[in-house]
Amino acid sequence: MKKIFLPLIACFLLTQTTFSQTEPVRPITTAVPFLSIAADARSSAIGDQGIATPVDAFSQQWNPAKFAFSETKQGVGFGYTPYLRELVDDINLGTLTYYNRINERSSFSGSLRYFGLGGVELRQTADQVAREVEPNELAVDVSYALRLSENFSMAVTGRYLRSDLRIPSEGGQDASAANSFAADIHAFYRGPVKAYQDFAGRWRAGAAITNIGPKISYSNSTEQDNFIPTTFKIGGGFDFILDDANRIGVYLEANKLLVPTPPDIPEDATNQERNELAEEYRSQSQFGAIFSSWNDAPDGLSEEFKEVIWSLGAEYWYEDSFAIRAGYFYEAPEKGFRQYATFGFGFKYTSVIIDASYLFSTAQGVTNPLEGTLRFSISFNIGEKAYVEF
Repeated sequence: MKKIFLPLIACFLLTQTTFSQTEPVRPITTAVPFLSIAADARSSAIGDQGIATPVDAFSQQWNPAKFAFSETKQGVGFGYTPYLRELVDDINLGTLTYYNRINERSSFSGSLRYFGLGGVELRQTADQVAREVEPNELAVDVSYALRLSENFSMAVTGRYLRSDLRIPSEGGQDASAANSFAADIHAFYRGPVKAYQDFAGRWRAGAAITNIGPKISYSNSTEQDNFIPTTFKIGGGFDFILDDANRIGVYLEANKLLVPTPPDIPEDATNQERNELAEEYRSQSQFGAIFSSWNDAPDGLSEEFKEVIWSLGAEYWYEDSFAIRAGYFYEAPEKGFRQYATFGFGFKYTSVIIDASYLFSTAQGVTNPLEGTLRFSISFNIGEKAYVEF
């Protein structure tokens, strides 16, 4: 990525929020936003969701409580996501996951996510010899899941965050990476298979609060602390088991950032008033925002509802060996304008599963960073089916 870093970041932000401004635009931004990017092709193909879908090797990002229902003892997965491919060719998100169902009631799991922004050349003037840096972010997490009943499980996750995005000065000072930590709480329900008139079916549901933790700072000044993407997620779905060979799953998910809404700054506000509002926003507690973020939008309940992101997806499996998927992701124009349709497919042969997905932006006049890219993931089920029922 032989380009100037700050203009590239500005271009990235514009792709998220540019549209015809007929209402106040107050998108919520956070540090380490790569945590919210779907890192596997299966989930991205059904509208970037996974809180209530069937368990797979990549459930670590979405809901590790599902691992307590895994029929396979162990699994490992690798996902690869190109980013901003229409601009550069070396920004990528990679993930590596592993889970182990240690007995009939519990499991542990972990993952590594790495977001690399490629090589960045820094120079003050066009004829200056460039200094190249490679900004990157990563997250390492571990989870423990416990099956509390025949149909219900919960999980807790601990996560280490490292964000190395600071631009070093000429002397190489003030370039240390920012570090933080976070925790998740997950719940998952998988109902029993019930017989209906023409098919069998199973209900699923899940909920979580993710990335609960302190702000992350790129300097020693608390004035530059940034909120991490603490998020509330809830979803449900239903599996239509048509016969032994055909199964269709339909899933709906909603999530909301538990981060303060940016303040409403009048156009005629003085610089001092703007600075005071900005300082008041930055001084809010990350933990207090979990509660206050439900009713702090300047336009009240109508704006709070616009901060909810929706995704709808469906997945068809034939003979448990071939899958077709589709989904839709919706974010309000005033809150980021990410609106896109997704589709994908998957192949399963013995213990190997290969998935791919593609994205089409449906927001007029807005280019999605993942537009025109294929995402791939591969996972392996290790060991024979072990714990089919509780």
